[in-house]
Amino acid sequence: MSEISVEEMEEKVAELAAAIDPVDTQAMDAARDRQVTLAKVPGSLGKLEDISVKLAGITGKVKDIDVRKQCIAIFSADNGVVKTGVASAPQSVTQSQTMNFTRRITGMSSQARYFGIDVLVTDMGVADEIPEALYTDKMLTEDGKIPVQIVYRSLGKGTEDLSAGPAMTRELALKAILTGFEAADAMKDAGINLCGVGEMGIGNTTTSSCLLEALTGLPAEDLVGRGGGLNNEGLTAKIKIVGERGNAVRDLDPIGKLAEVGGFDICAMVGCFLGAAKNHIPVVIDGFISIAAACMAQELNPAVTDYMFASHKSKEIGYIAAIDRLGLEPMFDLGMRLGEGSGCPIAFKIIEAAEASMSLMKTLAEGAIDAEYLEEIKRGHYLD
Repeated sequence: MSEISVEEMEEKVAELAAAIDPVDTQAMDAARDRQVTLAKVPGSLGKLEDISVKLAGITGKVKDIDVRKQCIAIFSADNGVVKTGVASAPQSVTQSQTMNFTRRITGMSSQARYFGIDVLVTDMGVADEIPEALYTDKMLTEDGKIPVQIVYRSLGKGTEDLSAGPAMTRELALKAILTGFEAADAMKDAGINLCGVGEMGIGNTTTSSCLLEALTGLPAEDLVGRGGGLNNEGLTAKIKIVGERGNAVRDLDPIGKLAEVGGFDICAMVGCFLGAAKNHIPVVIDGFISIAAACMAQELNPAVTDYMFASHKSKEIGYIAAIDRLGLEPMFDLGMRLGEGSGCPIAFKIIEAAEASMSLMKTLAEGAIDAEYLEEIKRGHYLD
């Protein structure tokens, strides 16, 4: 990407973001019709039915949709704003956990190992050194699989301190977004048919809050939480930075906002969300940082939300503003606030359950069930 100009990168990002097809509304209508004929009271599977209808729109198929080849794309990067005391954890945790993803011993990657889910880890700008042996420069192995190593796409040793000026140049923001598209294409080429987007980067609840403040105009106090356990002094500093910088960049275009107050990780996540949609791969949002990136992807093409599923309701207070902006509903609330993509494996299993019931459940007629008692219910007399 270094050999093309900023203008060419702008055009490429715009072209790729615009390449998202509308979902198949005919397939969705057919899926709704099938749900009414299945051997159950209409609506009795609740959100599972909604998920199956959305899958139909994404894939163009009503049933027999394979969602079992799964991957979580993780983008790691450090953030210069940690110098201001807005994070409770030391910056070195970004490096440690990025390496630990390859060992499958983190909160997310241990679930991934248990369920047989691939993890595509990309270093977008980790500050501390990672042993060269853990790196690869390719997003797929020679036999077309997701690598266990860390893909090297570093744009620097973390961003600049956003409280003192731009976090990065516009050029770097565009490069990071294009890397996210590259990851989505790699997952498609590997045969992935359900993906999630996560991150690792100490300080990125601050970058996420800044972006949401810039998007929503809400007071920083309504968007800023304690992250991994920030003390009162740090929280006060964080609220001040988010309020000042979010407000200062409110009138910029989406890429301008990302360059000023975002992170390399979030920029790549934006590209990955858009790329998954472009590739007709259903994509799962994790928690607060992931949903902030999803909101920024929506700014580049609103159609992307038709391909998104929200996993868990994050404990971060800014999550509510983000989920409302997307117009989605979280699948579950387990009090989670880890990040890493840790909500994605659980969401994958829920999506599998939705597809299993849609594809394998028999219809009333096939089950030889007298459906006369359901007619009044179908007419809506007792439906919520």
